[in-house]
Amino acid sequence: MFLNYMKNFFLKKILKNSLQNLKNNFTADPVKSIGLVIDASVFNDTESLIKELLSWGILPENIKTIVYYEKLKKSEAEIHPTFSDKHLNWNGKFSSADVNDFVKEKFDLLISYYDLEKVILMQITNNSKAHFKVGFSSIDKRLNHFMIKTEVNNYSIFTSELFKYLKLLNKI
Repeated sequence: MFLNYMKNFFLKKILKNSLQNLKNNFTADPVKSIGLVIDASVFNDTESLIKELLSWGILPENIKTIVYYEKLKKSEAEIHPTFSDKHLNWNGKFSSADVNDFVKEKFDLLISYYDLEKVILMQITNNSKAHFKVGFSSIDKRLNHFMIKTEVNNYSIFTSELFKYLKLLNKI
């Protein structure tokens, strides 16, 4: 327990320092590919969220999802790649190939679908090479280009607001 607290403390410090040196890589390109980071400890209806995105005209092959669990259970068969706290080391580097591949991919849009500030999720959002990042307003304002104020369980409101503003920004 104490080691987890210390690890979390050091990771927060690393994240805080990297957020101070944050560079904005916003582009005006239209959205074709979407990366989706989901906190399954708070929101466990991933498939419904993906169906909602598909209803807005996004193709299924253009959506890549990664799901965070506080404790991974080996017995559960998952559809999407998963990760947990054990995949982040003390230096803020990921040991999972799935997470590293996800972070390196250049998405047109990254949706950070979590509303609680967890260091591992914020680290993925920060390290992502996505061109445009969207998340909840309860998360650090420096991480995302655009924030939506709603509850995490209201995925239909979140997506309707997202696409409304993407149309205004000429991104779809």
